[in-house]
Amino acid sequence: MNKALGYKAFGGPEVQEFFERPAPSPGPAEVLVRVTAAGVNPLDHKLRSGHAAALNGHLPFPQVLGMEAAGTVLEVGADVTGLAVGDRVTGFALTGAGTYAETTLLLGESTARIPDALPDTWAATIPVAATTALDVLDQLGLPAGASLLVNGIGGGVGIALAQLARDRNLVVTGTAGAAKRDLVTATGATFVDYTEGDVVDRLRAQAPNGFDAVADTVGGESLREVAPLGAKLVSVGDPSVTELGGVAVHRRLDRLGLERVAELMVTGRLDPHITRTYPLARAQEALALVESRHATGKVVIDLSL
Repeated sequence: MNKALGYKAFGGPEVQEFFERPAPSPGPAEVLVRVTAAGVNPLDHKLRSGHAAALNGHLPFPQVLGMEAAGTVLEVGADVTGLAVGDRVTGFALTGAGTYAETTLLLGESTARIPDALPDTWAATIPVAATTALDVLDQLGLPAGASLLVNGIGGGVGIALAQLARDRNLVVTGTAGAAKRDLVTATGATFVDYTEGDVVDRLRAQAPNGFDAVADTVGGESLREVAPLGAKLVSVGDPSVTELGGVAVHRRLDRLGLERVAELMVTGRLDPHITRTYPLARAQEALALVESRHATGKVVIDLSL
């Protein structure tokens, strides 16, 4: 039996609980992984709350929290290629098995080997946050020198966007709270505090002719405020962006994207900026921090602690 943090009904943090479950058995397209680290993302509490029912509304309860993990392969399904027992891997938990757990199932085609030089905690930040940033920039296709506004630059996706945009020689401006100023400016981005007066006025002062693109990680009213500032508009988590003339990010949940991000990390071009790590026993605290929207950079559950 393995420990996992999950929920038996949709709701707020009060529905979360630890329970024991047998190690799941991989299907033909899956790998069984001993989890060593799990990334914590806003998507996790959105799934728990039932606000993303298209992704998990069909799954039986109890459901386990978490969508990204790093670990070691324990068993390989018959149809999986390119992976073997004992491999260190990172991947998306698209099977519904979750990642706030001692073992999980990952789809083979959405799992990649981890380079030897990459720590498991870093690798656990790749599947959701880092590949989302990569997909946003690939989708925008901006030329070197173009201007990019990142709405919500201080979280896991936003910090990855800032660094990957810098790597493409884009000129980056980002909105975030005051506590995230130092982290944002360290990436070379121009910081705009959304709590100090009219953020749109201050953004227009930065770019009187607007930005070549806006990448939104916040959604809601904040998205609506900044949407007119960009010639192109992509949102990470708010499908209503289409009503504003923009598009939702097209996610490519494949091995190639994972490998591309791992290479960017190994070569020093991308740092996930892990600011807090928690043992599995304190995973509820980790998720509460992310759910509060006060997390800076990336939060990770480290099962070695």
